[in-house]
Amino acid sequence: MAESSRKISCIVCPLSCMGEVTVENGEIKAISGFTCQRGMNYAREEVTAPKRMLTTTVRVLSGELPLLPVISKTALPKEKIVECARCLSGLTVTAPVREGDVVCANILGLGVDIVASRSLNKMAG
Repeated sequence: MAESSRKISCIVCPLSCMGEVTVENGEIKAISGFTCQRGMNYAREEVTAPKRMLTTTVRVLSGELPLLPVISKTALPKEKIVECARCLSGLTVTAPVREGDVVCANILGLGVDIVASRSLNKMAG
């Protein structure tokens, strides 16, 4: 199998270093251009098992607002983001909800909870 290189812009800190990862036969052979270990770790993960945070909204019954913003507690496998969003599109929570409340535990069995990213009171009246 041929050697390939992939340029990666680090998103871990504000420096946004541009580095390069060289892969041969499915194994990382070299990582260069990053100014810190965090950038090198990010590049390694981005090539082997990319992850992303999921932020979206879910429906709310009896709430002051019709939608509640939610976020994954930790990063999810990138290839599962769309499936997780579809799962949450069918979820409805009932107000009141407090920031940090788990609205979906262990989404898709991935070991990651989805939590409310703000508090939402019950509608008055």
